[in-house]
Amino acid sequence: MIGGGFPEVYAPELSANEPLRAAVAGLAASGAPIAAECAGLLYLAHSLDGEPMCGVLAAKARMSERLTLGYREAVAVSDTSLAAAGTRVRGHEFHRTTIVPGAGPEPAWGLVHPERRTEGFAQGDVHASYLHVHWASVPGAAARFVDRCASPAG
Repeated sequence: MIGGGFPEVYAPELSANEPLRAAVAGLAASGAPIAAECAGLLYLAHSLDGEPMCGVLAAKARMSERLTLGYREAVAVSDTSLAAAGTRVRGHEFHRTTIVPGAGPEPAWGLVHPERRTEGFAQGDVHASYLHVHWASVPGAAARFVDRCASPAG
């Protein structure tokens, strides 16, 4: 589980910790479940403002002037360690970054309110997005994630 925060403040330090970046990339490559939100999404990206990150996702992130802020309702696009396809969740977005995806993974969420768009990445058992999920809005998500982590494949 890689939670939210302000990685842009520590991008050089996060980038300089090559052993940790390699360990996170190796964990993802092994098929272990990873749930990352907001800053976690940025950390899993290829880079943040040109600083190398973990490279788990074929995406580049950069700071922007635009603040994205608001409550969201979303539906899981595919099965991941966090939610089964079709699961509805509530959460919020709060970030000043943009992410440019490369080819590959499906979106993690289909946002349905207040606007319709896709968001995040679902790649194997990696679920990464800007959405800070309100865990009480999706009963069973925590148990699903823990079960996936405890399984032999996770």
